Amino acid sequence: MAHLNVYKNPNAAATGFPYLLELQNTLLGDLPTTVVAPLGLPHVIDQIPVLHLNPAVTVDGQQLIVMMQELAAIKRKQLKQPVANLSAQREEILAALYFLFTGF
Repeated sequence: MAHLNVYKNPNAAATGFPYLLELQNTLLGDLPTTVVAPLGLPHVIDQIPVLHLNPAVTVDGQQLIVMMQELAAIKRKQLKQPVANLSAQREEILAALYFLFTGF
């Protein structure tokens, strides 16, 4: 698993959040869980995205919002093949994590 890989959401009931973004560093790849943020479809998000907290990303031609405030741990074995990698937006994604925890 690579840092900032995107996976299909294994929770079929979460139709408005079709993907999960893996945030955990690959150095911790031996842990049974990994930290992810859901990627939400803009029309299902019931709040106005916060500029520095919720970066917009594109996966498979679909615009999505990173819901950084909804971080979760998931068992690695639930994630299958990555469908994309967002390393090109690494700085923006890490800035959103920093903003989540520090407010800066």
